Amino acid sequence: MKLDRNFPATSNGGEREVEVEEEEQGFKTIEVASVTDNPHNRHRQLDHINNCCGGGDLSSESPAPSPVVDELSFIPPLNFAMVDNGIFRSGFPDSANFSFVETLGLRSIICLCPEPYPEANTEFLKANGIRLFQFGIEGYKEPFVNIPEDTIREALQVVLDVKNHPLLIHCKRGKHRTGCVVGCLRKLQKWCLSSIFDEYQRFAAAKARVSDQRFMELFDVSTLKHIPLSFSCSRR
Repeated sequence: MKLDRNFPATSNGGEREVEVEEEEQGFKTIEVASVTDNPHNRHRQLDHINNCCGGGDLSSESPAPSPVVDELSFIPPLNFAMVDNGIFRSGFPDSANFSFVETLGLRSIICLCPEPYPEANTEFLKANGIRLFQFGIEGYKEPFVNIPEDTIREALQVVLDVKNHPLLIHCKRGKHRTGCVVGCLRKLQKWCLSSIFDEYQRFAAAKARVSDQRFMELFDVSTLKHIPLSFSCSRR
C-alpha cells in the first residue's frame, strides 16, 4: 500500500482516503489518495483517480443498458386460451396481437366470421405460412340465433386433423361461435355437460346464450367418433 500525496490537503488539514486498485507485476496494490474537499479541485482529483484505475472520464455518461425484450409488445387476442395440445381459442386477432400470435407457431387458423378476412391479417398469415380455414357463421343475437350444425361439423374435422396443428379457433369476441365449436369438441372428449357449460360461461360471461348451450347439448358427435384424438390431453 502506498500513499499518493499529489493532492493538496483540505483547508482544515483533514484527508479523505480513496482506494485505488492497479495491477502491478501480477499482484494488486492499493493506492490511497488524499482528496481535498475543495470543490474546485474535485473534478481534477477524480480524473486522476480514474486514470490510475485505467478507466475513462468519470464525468462521461454511463453506457446505455442492453436492450430488453418489451413484454408489453406480446399482447394476446381477446379471450385467448389454450383448449388442448396444439389447439387455441380467442377473439379476432388484430395487428396489436400479431407478435404474440407469431410465438404460437401456428399452422392453421379457423375463422368463424362470414366477413372477408382483413388484408393486414391475410398478409400476416402469408408471411408466417399459416393456412386459413373460414367457416362463415352469422353472429345473430337471441332469439334469432341460427347455428348451422353442418358448418360446426366441418370446422371440427379441421380441428381434429393433427396436420393442421398448432391451430387457433376464433370468431369476433371468442365467446359464442368459438364457444360452440369448443363445446362440441368437449362432447367428443367425453366431458360432462356441466363442465362443458361451465367452460362456455367462463368466456361468454353475462352474454351466455341458452340457445348455444342447447345446441351443444343436442349436438350428435357419433359421426366424428371414428376420428382418433391423438392430440388430446383428455384422451382416455
